[in-house]
Amino acid sequence: MTKTNSYFAALPLLMVFLAACASAAPDKVPHKEGDALAPCPKSPNCVSSTNRDARHGIAPLSYATAIETAMKALTDILLTEKRANIISRQSNYIHAEFTSALFGFIDDVEFLFDPDQSIVQVRSASRSGYYDFGVNRKRIESIRKQFDDALRRD
Repeated sequence: MTKTNSYFAALPLLMVFLAACASAAPDKVPHKEGDALAPCPKSPNCVSSTNRDARHGIAPLSYATAIETAMKALTDILLTEKRANIISRQSNYIHAEFTSALFGFIDDVEFLFDPDQSIVQVRSASRSGYYDFGVNRKRIESIRKQFDDALRRD
């Protein structure tokens, strides 16, 4: 058997392994009114504005408009994101799922609006695997830039 054929022969085994690593949505999703966002697990595949450690911590989004305007801007951004699906939208909370292009892995992304502080607590976490190669952090920073740009236009 050639080296290339060996790789193709191992592919089904790899797919079974990866499927076994997949998990369901976290217990805290969907969000219940009054709940805070769940903390990140010890694995490095999550970022959250409620975590304070360097590995998981990320700044919340901020806004200087009415909460309705900020929620609409964020919803519009999520609707234009590739492979994103809004699962739940409540008066101060949005839960979206992002699906990876190659293997279909799902990341849960949550936004909790705090109108008293004019901030949006954020959490982006992979459901499966251990490393995310910075995907969750990059996603939130990209959304942050789009959110800030959208609010400046309004």
